[in-house]
Amino acid sequence: MSQTSRENGPAQDEPVRGLIFNIQKFSLHDGSGIRTLVFLKGCPLTCQWCANPEGQSYAPELACRPDKCIGTSECDRCVKVCEVDAIRLGEDGRVEISRELCTDCGKCVDACPSKALELFGTWMSVDELIRVVEEDSSFYARSGGGVTLSGGEPLAQTDFVLAFLEKARARGLDTTLETSGLGKWEDLEQVCRLVNHVFFDIKILDPAKHEEGAGVGNERILQNISKLSETFPDLPVTVRTPVVPGFNDAPEDIRAIADFLDRLPGLRVEYELLPYHRLGESKYSQLGKTYPLEGLEPPPKEHIDDLRQLLDR
Repeated sequence: MSQTSRENGPAQDEPVRGLIFNIQKFSLHDGSGIRTLVFLKGCPLTCQWCANPEGQSYAPELACRPDKCIGTSECDRCVKVCEVDAIRLGEDGRVEISRELCTDCGKCVDACPSKALELFGTWMSVDELIRVVEEDSSFYARSGGGVTLSGGEPLAQTDFVLAFLEKARARGLDTTLETSGLGKWEDLEQVCRLVNHVFFDIKILDPAKHEEGAGVGNERILQNISKLSETFPDLPVTVRTPVVPGFNDAPEDIRAIADFLDRLPGLRVEYELLPYHRLGESKYSQLGKTYPLEGLEPPPKEHIDDLRQLLDR
């Protein structure tokens, strides 16, 4: 991949491209059947519990796993190729990255023989992504699966998402959107016309608490789910709430969301509770970031069961 595509995205004369940070195959939990999950970079939220911190930035990011580094006494290739002196020798004999100097060019990634360095974010054209997704088309046909666009936030790359969905639908692929709901309604409306299913996050109704936990208020999110219910009454929608201890795990928080959904006209909605987990915690240090909820334990299964029973009443 060229340095230009890594750092700056496509040139003006190139077709629309999307910045992808992961493609996960054989998923069974984000839509019907066997699916391919495509994770797009860029998100307007900064949720404290985010399991994909590498999806928040709108640009490629360098990640470092010191446990894989074989040490500069054995190898210093990354140090030699870095043109801005952002890679240095740490006290433990392994490399350290100066985030202030690093330009995320990716040259050190290509030079690293132990794969201790990784660049989160690859520019792909629609045709390139279609080819990857269709590698598993036989599994989609047998299971009723397809492709799910996630993130980050897919609405942050609406032009690419629309171009991809139009081609995917033309080729008979089942399509699903996972969204935080934070984006322009005009963008969400266009995308919803090209998908078979939407997963829509609602984290909490209180706008002040939402801003405290996710970095922004939720007014537009709630407006968008209301407009979605009016405009697409036949579109299957699954609303998800990540249940985070101390943030939104009180019965009144969950009941308020359920009551809000009950008042939406015509929406074919299911409501799911997703227990907070710490599976993405290690990626924060790889990116030179601090995990905001360090030490927070997942909610007990019994508490989640009680909240789910509350929704059945």
